[in-house]
Amino acid sequence: MSEADQLVSRQHANPHGYLGAHPANGKGVVIRTFRPAAAKVEVVSADGSHSALEQVHPGGVFEGFIKGADLPLAYTLEVDYGDSGTVTIEDPYRFLPTIGELDVHLLGEGRHEELWERLGAHVTESDGVTGTAFAVWAPSAKAVSVVGDFNYWDGRIHPMRSLGSSGVWELFLPGVGDGARYKFEILTQEGEIRLKADPVAFATEVPPKTASVVHDPKHVWNDKKWVEARRKSSALEGPMSIYEVHLGSWRLNPLEDNRSLNYLELADELSAYAKDMGFTHIELLPVMAHPFTGSWGYQVTGYFAPTPKFGTPDDFREFVDRVHQNGIGVILDWVPAHFPRDDFALARFDGTALYEHDDPRRGAHPDWGTLVFNYGRHEVRNFLVSNALFWLEEFHADGIRVDAVASMLYLDYSREDGQWVPNQYGGNEDLDAVAFLKEFNEVVHSREPGVISAAEESTAWPGVSRPTYLGGLGFGFKWNMGWMHDTLAYFQNDPIYRRFHHHELTFSLVYAFTENFILPLSHDEVVHGKGSLLTKMPGDRWQKLANLRSLYAYMWAHPGKKLLFMGQEFAQEQEWNESRSLDWHLLENPEHSGIQSLIRDLNKAYKDEPALWEMDFDGNGFWWTEANAADDNVVAFARRTKDSERVALFVGNFSPVVRENYRIGLPRSGRWREVVNTDASNYGGSGVGNMGGVDAEGEGWHGQPFSAAVTLPPLGAIWLVPEES
Repeated sequence: MSEADQLVSRQHANPHGYLGAHPANGKGVVIRTFRPAAAKVEVVSADGSHSALEQVHPGGVFEGFIKGADLPLAYTLEVDYGDSGTVTIEDPYRFLPTIGELDVHLLGEGRHEELWERLGAHVTESDGVTGTAFAVWAPSAKAVSVVGDFNYWDGRIHPMRSLGSSGVWELFLPGVGDGARYKFEILTQEGEIRLKADPVAFATEVPPKTASVVHDPKHVWNDKKWVEARRKSSALEGPMSIYEVHLGSWRLNPLEDNRSLNYLELADELSAYAKDMGFTHIELLPVMAHPFTGSWGYQVTGYFAPTPKFGTPDDFREFVDRVHQNGIGVILDWVPAHFPRDDFALARFDGTALYEHDDPRRGAHPDWGTLVFNYGRHEVRNFLVSNALFWLEEFHADGIRVDAVASMLYLDYSREDGQWVPNQYGGNEDLDAVAFLKEFNEVVHSREPGVISAAEESTAWPGVSRPTYLGGLGFGFKWNMGWMHDTLAYFQNDPIYRRFHHHELTFSLVYAFTENFILPLSHDEVVHGKGSLLTKMPGDRWQKLANLRSLYAYMWAHPGKKLLFMGQEFAQEQEWNESRSLDWHLLENPEHSGIQSLIRDLNKAYKDEPALWEMDFDGNGFWWTEANAADDNVVAFARRTKDSERVALFVGNFSPVVRENYRIGLPRSGRWREVVNTDASNYGGSGVGNMGGVDAEGEGWHGQPFSAAVTLPPLGAIWLVPEES
């Protein structure tokens, strides 16, 4: 088959080797172009002279010789389409590759940490001409073309060149700029044509449309001080109270058909709210582009593009910028565990199992109907690691929370016998996934000091939040799913039965310091028929609210960072639904605004008291003062700072009776101030308390040198701290 035939049949892997300008026996330059449906084509040289090209193939290949010309040669093409008119264009095939040899090498090795700077679509200038450089990884493709509005989605017009064994295909298209819609048309080895969105697209169309969109970032950042301070800090050593948010349903605009707020509206409203409530961070359910709203963002098709449902990528940059200016960090949920089967996206991208495993026992997820990344392929690991860096560097995110880590770690996750393949040692550990997670954490923490990496990992896998050089996975934090499960199980029991479940409340301290834990009351606990946190609580309405208040006070005093899903801070009554707004009208009720006030005050008291966070991950900073009063439903524990200068005491009475003159051991003499009382009337409680504080007496109790007779409110909790002299 001749090169012209290969070109016309869309099978030419190196169109630049045939099209464009080429030396002709040292006597001039031969120029070829492929313009289907053109009546005639002329070359217009830089000096304005015209040279007609002859059609040498009926499919639309034109060729001509320019005597005496030398390379490089600047020229344009004047293409006459007969009745459709004449256009003047730059010839894409006269430009050198926009990807250098080092980039090709690193991409081929799977070691290009800034992969997004070369793959995808980049508005750039080549040889003085502005256009867009396109590049895509498709190693098994027979041929690849760029298609879009700029060429009537005709895959014949702009075939890409293969950059050898790297598997990368590249093409610079003059005149294509910001906002252009495009896809890649891939010819598989079996002759099938697949139309695919760009895996590294920086913007996408609003679903249900699926095209990629060229995006040239123009945002000017104003958070330099924030980013510099973050790089010098450690999230492990400070207070962390996270507000988990689903952007599409946090608040709707009732004046405009109940639409979701956009990024710019959220930048002001959400950040101001989080700041007022005292949260240190906002954690966003995945904002990466996804076609199915009901997935909440966890079935990603555009890993490098923020969802366009709320605005442009620059709008999202502005969102992060303004949140930072309000003193709030931004953590992004990230989904490297699986991806959906949508035919326009990653699935069998080049006609082969490129991003996924070919064997469904490893490449398909039985629970979610999705595909599993092939972590054993170095290019796939590179794609994912660079994607995490992309959000941290290009969007200034302060952290990454990795979803569904347990499903990555175990080859037999949700699989029966015969449905999974053991590793090389016969075990069920996915060694490729382990290596990927370690690489992810090593790269992220070395490139972006101060950022947060957190794992949602629900098993007892050892060392999730331990450094890789100690054999751990390298995460900064791990979600404490055991604490969440046991604590909610305890609080869901009627108080009369809680004495039989007392260990469920205290067991978490057996392992509380084995990992760097975040205590999560997340979206997963208020969906799929589970009800809201309020409806989980037992008793009548007053008791439900009181139980919820004491749960929050216990959580905020317990070792570990805090995470609370939106709506639970004001006792949302209905379980969460992504298609409707939170029930903000509930705040007109003092019972609900009281819960909100409690969360605001807990956050303030927590941040103001270093004893509650300075030694979160050191068992020497915690001790029980009363762990065994099961019949009373009472627990009490103390926290301290590293230098022991500050101490805080938590006492919880999880029974519906007032306990007067209840003696509690205290580590210090003097007056102890009651900084939190969940039964305060302004929170909706009955107002039972200690008139602002108690005085320590010389009587030892609970192994402590001092004690005080304390009034414990019903279904209530108090925090006590020594009064400063």
